[in-house]
Formats: sequence, structure tokens, C-alpha cells
Amino acid sequence: MAARKKSSGSRRYGKAASKRVESAMRRRKKGTLKSGKGGKGGKVKSRKQAIAIGLSEARKKGAKVPRKSSGRKSSGRKSSARKRK
Repeated sequence: MAARKKSSGSRRYGKAASKRVESAMRRRKKGTLKSGKGGKGGKVKSRKQAIAIGLSEARKKGAKVPRKSSGRKSSGRKSSARKRK
């Protein structure tokens, strides 16, 4: 029996969310995953887009998925305006 690593804190994504993403990935591979409302959009070929669709579906079903980040975060550097003496 392999020793399991204890996770600190709770899971970020619920099991239901990972199932939805798995399903979306399979549909992408099969060629049946579509983007857009009602599946009228084009076929999805991108791996990242498939993951995004899976997470979006999970959110709609009420699965545990972290909130979308609103915009990019800065790298921690402040503006280049420095005080000179």
C-alpha cells in the first residue's frame, strides 16, 4: 500500500467538477465538443478551451469550483516612479 500525501486544507475543485472536465476532454477527443450557446459554435480542438468548458458546465450544475479570477494580477512591482533626493 502506497503512502498517501496529506493535503493541507481542502480541495480546490470538487469531484463533480473533475468529472465534468473529464467528460469535456473525452468529447473533445471524439470531436463532439462544441463551443457557444446550444452547441451551435464550432468544434473545440484546444485542450485549454475544453477544460474551460468543463469547468463552466460544473459551475452551472453547482459543483465546487473556485471563482473566476477577475483580470490578471500584477507581478508585485510597483510603478517605476521613485522619489529622488
